[in-house]
Amino acid sequence: MSRPRKPPPQRPARLTLRDLATHAGVSRATVSLVLRKSPLVAEKTRLRVRESMAALGYVYNRGAANFRTQKTQTVGVAMNELVNPYFSELTAAIERALAKAGRTVFLSNSSEDPSVQDSFIATMREYNVEGLVICPTKGSNPKTLRRLTEFGMPCVLISRNLPGSGLDYAGNDHRLGTRLATEHLISLGHRRIAMVGANELISTGIERREGYEQALAASGLPLDRELILPGPPTRSFGAEAVKALIAMPEPPTACVCFNDVIAFGVMLGLRQIGLEPGRDFAVTGCDDIAEAALWTPALTTVAVDSIGMGEAAARLLIERSADFGLPRRQVVLQPKLIVRASSGPLRQARPKRRAGAPATAD
Repeated sequence: MSRPRKPPPQRPARLTLRDLATHAGVSRATVSLVLRKSPLVAEKTRLRVRESMAALGYVYNRGAANFRTQKTQTVGVAMNELVNPYFSELTAAIERALAKAGRTVFLSNSSEDPSVQDSFIATMREYNVEGLVICPTKGSNPKTLRRLTEFGMPCVLISRNLPGSGLDYAGNDHRLGTRLATEHLISLGHRRIAMVGANELISTGIERREGYEQALAASGLPLDRELILPGPPTRSFGAEAVKALIAMPEPPTACVCFNDVIAFGVMLGLRQIGLEPGRDFAVTGCDDIAEAALWTPALTTVAVDSIGMGEAAARLLIERSADFGLPRRQVVLQPKLIVRASSGPLRQARPKRRAGAPATAD
């Protein structure tokens, strides 16, 4: 004879505000204020409610609350190439700033693909996020992003501007950054200075090249287009680019790199052909990522304020969310030149590949 089947376990009833209020010995209204982090509740009472939440295992149903208020307290952040330390540091700064304001972040790694960026934007609209912070990919269509205004979706561009989008922007003065780096090299006696990694498809690439050209013009130095080498922001590109520069009939004696990652590649490439960065060839980077100070030689670079950019983007977004009719605003922070050992003075002998040095990377 078979044993009677046990009934399946029943899901316990969901805890309610009333249950929590009864356990804490306060009113439902007080519990609601605590859950919404209202400053109107005394700290002692707030602590008692939190202790009751822990004891009962109560979790605030934020989705239901958001449905009632039509505010999700979530923000979509679209960033490029998170394997690049600059973007990972910038993303962390944005997330910290938004977390302080009580927002939760949905993150997308766009990988410089406009279709990935567009898909993420569409998904974020479906989730009714409060707004977006976007570092535009190469080839972003300003009309596509401008339509976010028509949809009533607050959006702030960060690090890269996009003329014609009409969106708020938080970034650094990229022209000033490369101008400072180029002027520094000129002050050390260098006259043939290359620009490695200028990318004309993004605003930072254009602006950093313009800063380099402005510094040359201000010092009365000719602009040699052969010394401007566009390319991807990778170490391998930096290594191959400097080898091509050194192979020129009249090679440069220094270079300004688009970012620190390219500069690391340049220093590796110099060593692969028997030259010592800083002594035989001066190198500067841009961004001042954490790794820059740890290299040998330590990298001279332009420090950009990632924390300041993240805080500015968060502030612009929250203010735009509160008042969508505000005029367009831009926050442009000032970079700072950090002089280290990779930028030495001009040597009398021109840099050239040393005999027996390997011609290519391993």
